[in-house]
Amino acid sequence: MTPAYLDPRTGRTFPLATPRWRSDDGNPLLLTPLPGIARTEIDRDTRSLWRYRRALPFGPEVVPITMGEGCTPLIERRLDGVRALLKLEWFAPTGSFKDRGASVMLSGLRAQGVTAVLEDSSGNGGAAIAAYAAAGGMRAKILVPAATSPAKIVQMRAHGAEIERVPGSRQDCAEAALRQAERVFYASHNWHPFFLHGTKTLAYELWEDLGFRAPDNVIIPCGAGSNVLGCEIGFGELLRAGAIARLPRLFAVQPANVAPIVAAFLAGRDEPVPCEIGPTIAEGTAIAQPIRLREVLGALRASEGGAVAVTEAEIEAALFALARIGIYVEPTCASAAAALARLHASGTIGAEETTVLVLTGTGLKATPRIAELMGMTL
Repeated sequence: MTPAYLDPRTGRTFPLATPRWRSDDGNPLLLTPLPGIARTEIDRDTRSLWRYRRALPFGPEVVPITMGEGCTPLIERRLDGVRALLKLEWFAPTGSFKDRGASVMLSGLRAQGVTAVLEDSSGNGGAAIAAYAAAGGMRAKILVPAATSPAKIVQMRAHGAEIERVPGSRQDCAEAALRQAERVFYASHNWHPFFLHGTKTLAYELWEDLGFRAPDNVIIPCGAGSNVLGCEIGFGELLRAGAIARLPRLFAVQPANVAPIVAAFLAGRDEPVPCEIGPTIAEGTAIAQPIRLREVLGALRASEGGAVAVTEAEIEAALFALARIGIYVEPTCASAAAALARLHASGTIGAEETTVLVLTGTGLKATPRIAELMGMTL
């Protein structure tokens, strides 16, 4: 069956040949389900996520924009006595997991004839779109919250992207992008379904890393939920293909100060519930109104996983606990380690289960913030 854009809230489909980032009703899109692949269909001569090209929604007409993204290390450590497999996603070319989605999304859009893109980001997504647009000969404009880490803005500018700082919150930045989307194609990592088919390669990679089986649990820092949905799509395809026997449990982690997905999950709802929003050191997950809330909640429930909110103190403690064993990450992904401690203490996750922590970004991008936590002045 030929893949198509799918509005999961109405069931309407749209041809994949025409660029679009939302449905006619203004809803975020997915793609119609794909069949998944067997291990024999992996291109073992390709050392990037494009080794799983047969699982992507493109034919040979799409020339990849690739810089070797994917194939990141998976290392085993014990965190407070709990066995954990750390997926070091910052080994990506721009230093975060967002490169997976950027490579696939911009490759597909370029093949559709898109030459200039708009993105809004708190940092890592913008850096990835800026870099891959540059690599693919495309123009990029990135809207960022005014408080975005300077190192991330420098990275975007270095790639030649036009940068606009937006006063206010991460949500203010997203709303400004929606207003500008009438003038330039909105290649949002939160809206565009091609991006999810880049992040789904994390599931394929973990499957291959683990000897072609699924882990028991995957703990994922979560803002808008692209990694959660990518894992649901990828592992779902593998299940349909008969390549795995069951889905792993997916756990979304949010800072307690910005936890709309956790609030809705714990309330048993499919729509937003009131929750307080405050500042957080986990800037990469500070999204107050995730547009795919219903779909993320569905993924967590379908996998029999859950949602965990961790405090600023827990995030900070996890950040330095990881650093003391040589793992230097941004506060955003340190929240996954904080959640592991919570889930183990509650008996939800066993100490010897195969549990993957997705460590999404390098601490080098957040060094000024980490210095502040240490009482240092740079």
